Amino acid sequence: MPQDALALSDDQAEAFDKVTELLRSAGVDLDEGMTTPRADGENTRVLAILGKAGTGKTLLLAQLSEALAEAGVETVSGDYESRKAKDRRTLAVLAPTNKAASVLRMRGVPATTIHRIIYTPVYDPEYEKVAEWLAGDGPRPEIEGLTPAALDRALAFYQNNRSIPGALAAAGLRGSDFITGWKRREDPLDIGFVDESSMLDDKQFDDLREIFPVLILFGDPAQLAPVNQSGAMVFDSLPDRRKVTLERIHRQEAGNPILDLAHALADDSIGFEAFERMVEDAARRDPRVVIAQRVDADLMARSPVLVWRNAMRIRLIHAFRAAHGAPPDSLLPGEPLICDGIELPLKHRKRRIDLETRGLIKGAQAIYLGPGRRPGFSRLHLVGAEDPQISVASIIKIEMPDEEEPFIPFAATMGATFLHGAAVTIHKAQGSQWERVQVFAPDLWAAARAGRVEAGLPLWKRLAYVAITRAQSELHWIVRNRLALPQAALGTDDLVAPAPALSLTSEEEDET
Repeated sequence: MPQDALALSDDQAEAFDKVTELLRSAGVDLDEGMTTPRADGENTRVLAILGKAGTGKTLLLAQLSEALAEAGVETVSGDYESRKAKDRRTLAVLAPTNKAASVLRMRGVPATTIHRIIYTPVYDPEYEKVAEWLAGDGPRPEIEGLTPAALDRALAFYQNNRSIPGALAAAGLRGSDFITGWKRREDPLDIGFVDESSMLDDKQFDDLREIFPVLILFGDPAQLAPVNQSGAMVFDSLPDRRKVTLERIHRQEAGNPILDLAHALADDSIGFEAFERMVEDAARRDPRVVIAQRVDADLMARSPVLVWRNAMRIRLIHAFRAAHGAPPDSLLPGEPLICDGIELPLKHRKRRIDLETRGLIKGAQAIYLGPGRRPGFSRLHLVGAEDPQISVASIIKIEMPDEEEPFIPFAATMGATFLHGAAVTIHKAQGSQWERVQVFAPDLWAAARAGRVEAGLPLWKRLAYVAITRAQSELHWIVRNRLALPQAALGTDDLVAPAPALSLTSEEEDET
């Protein structure tokens, strides 16, 4: 184990050594800081690093990423890959959603989404010269329509952010100017680190095994399995020799009451009423835990209140819109949305891939900025995306209490579909974190009364664990079915884009 990894705990060090051993067998030696050429036709080697919240999975992932970089392994993001370095060894750090990837990026880990690695951009040949120059693989180009000052802006952006699309946007280009399409990856990569792997389904897992000869999964077995997985996670089927479990709780040692509560759920003797007393005791001792009589409508605008039942989610959304005086036939700028999929016919497959690689995948969180230039189009801020602002044909559905059909304030004939995002189910919240999180306790009490069990644990405990661990710094435990009136109007001033908004071209808008 390298000297810079000596600060790891015993179980983290054991996991580090296990990964080191696996990488060495694949031609990447972290101890010697060297690599050998990749061997073709190898079966995928999979290792799972498992642990509950606070056990240091992200710290371990970060240290392994640094060690691989020092050994000469190149981290790829999916934005652009030079064709001049086919013999290099590569690492991709992946997460299932933009929000989960942004959590890693905020901690200094260069992460991207799984979809962005499976599909790679096809660059216009002229602008590919700019990309090669920025990546250090070619001379400074002369491109008609791009001034030397624009190229300087692109270089300055890339030196700080290492994003080819962001750099080209800083030069005044839109994504549709330099990306002509998307193709499914043909060439494999070497090493894949997958965070929040409890969210993976079997199809995603199979796709990743086609790309990576070495796949390291980082996951929390206490979370909820994907809905279509029958309570199982992809790492459950791995043999014990391919799993390492982290036990020591690092963040808890700093006196984190939120993690104390999350880990208390492992005690079989604690029922819902006893656990709620523990939450009340924590709130009396520490301001990071709050017992609230009402849902905070202001918080809902940026971090959804977490619920179990879909009917309760719909009622809270309706109350949120009513509290803000939202008109019945349109949205207010600042209203949160959740992508529910993309409804495009097969002939528009290229456009679907384009939207998904920009981060508009099912479960993506967005903020409504206003109507687009054409009827049915919306301008959106994609939460957690590196290039967050897009314009897209939208079908927005506002579900109403006790009604089967949703209300649609406006819609394109086809495009991306959205549900309101002021409240979400705890299942959909997996992989995301917010500074302050509201957990709707009456729903957890209903789950406890239902007596359901999932993978050997009471469902309410799994729900509570996932909901509580979404909070980074402050947990609001809501005890009553009430909503407090907002103290400020909805707005978008807090949404700052690092680059000009990406949008579909006029031709694409006409077709869509």
